[in-house]
Amino acid sequence: MTKHIKTIPEFHQYRGLPKPEHHLISVIDVEDVQHWHADEPMNLALDFYVIALKRVLSKGKVNYGQGQYYYDEGIMSFMSPNQIFNISKEKNEALKQSGWVLLVHPDFFWNTVLANKIKQYEYFEYSANEALMISEKEEKTIVGIIEHIQQEYHANIDNFSQDIIIAHLETLLNYADRFYHRQFLKHKKVNHQILERFEKLMLDYFRDVALTQKGLPTVQYISEELNVSVSYLSRLLKTLTGQSTQQHIHDMLIEKAKERLATTELTVGEIAYELGFEHSQSFSKLFKIKTNQSPLEFRQTFN
Repeated sequence: MTKHIKTIPEFHQYRGLPKPEHHLISVIDVEDVQHWHADEPMNLALDFYVIALKRVLSKGKVNYGQGQYYYDEGIMSFMSPNQIFNISKEKNEALKQSGWVLLVHPDFFWNTVLANKIKQYEYFEYSANEALMISEKEEKTIVGIIEHIQQEYHANIDNFSQDIIIAHLETLLNYADRFYHRQFLKHKKVNHQILERFEKLMLDYFRDVALTQKGLPTVQYISEELNVSVSYLSRLLKTLTGQSTQQHIHDMLIEKAKERLATTELTVGEIAYELGFEHSQSFSKLFKIKTNQSPLEFRQTFN
């Protein structure tokens, strides 16, 4: 069962918190939140953005997206509106945690620079097991920004308040973007293992004689096979190799096509069909974009 919470005041009431000072934005000290009881619904869907910085979580785990995550020191997570997540805990154990949770309703961004820009921050689509791990120094930076936001809406709201809070929010999101980039580069072993699995998956897929029936691999299929979210995989590959998941798929496809053009007498249409294309024109167009040659022009270089 999923509980749907539409407003920030409704969330405050549900968690036993005082009424928020602003109905569209709130900073919550997680130590003030009442513990979940065993008979409460653990699946939640919120109509607002959630940015969480958790330092401690004992005997419990938070899940959203495709996986589970055991929180430790210096962990940030990001959730977009209507993203279902759940919290579970050991029987008869309370969730012990500290940190901050920032809630922002999309209406707060109306007619501001963040109204559309916030959708460009891919980490709002990441799974919980792809959360951001931050150092003590980075954590101080984030906490400082959150405290500035809290101080601003605790003060008397005036004509400058929203712009100032929006500026702080954009700074926080940009820092998170920087820290994620650092995380991709720093955790080389784990990320390169994902890259190796990705390359093997692609090789096996294009070797499969059933490719004609299966069609071209999709980004969604590959992400599910690797147990990572679509946006996380694409950014990881982009950071490590300079190319997105879709670009890698196309490159593998073109290499397979070159092999078939150079070593067989199959027609372009037959090769296109063999590689999972419904229409040979689509195959020829992609081949031309990638190689600056038509399939027939490429084949002629071997004659």
